[in-house]
Amino acid sequence: MIKFFQKRLKSFKNALIGWWYVIRTQHNAWIHAVATVLVVLVGLWIGLSTWDWAVIIFVIAVVWTAEFLNTALEIVVDLASPNLHPLARVGKDVGAAAVLIAALSSVLIGLLIMGKPFIEKVQYTWHLLFK
Repeated sequence: MIKFFQKRLKSFKNALIGWWYVIRTQHNAWIHAVATVLVVLVGLWIGLSTWDWAVIIFVIAVVWTAEFLNTALEIVVDLASPNLHPLARVGKDVGAAAVLIAALSSVLIGLLIMGKPFIEKVQYTWHLLFK
């Protein structure tokens, strides 16, 4: 049983190492990180419902997952094809397209969920400040 938990801890450690690699080396991950923080802060400010939080957290996870998988794909392609190959480029481009689809979809979902409450909160705050 102890060995089981030791292996799980090692797996968790390896996952954190991978996470840190993505954050440290992928510039688009920095954009995702800033967007994630902003969305969470706005969500807290406008008081999202539990259901809205569930959807927002899910789409944030989808974008991050796409980014992590794309990074893994790029690394494996670079390993398998150190010389530029047209199919290697296509594989990388398709992986990047998956991240783009996830990111654009998350923006649309975020606007659908947070757009109206955000505008209402800004108008209310503006009215209070500049009455």
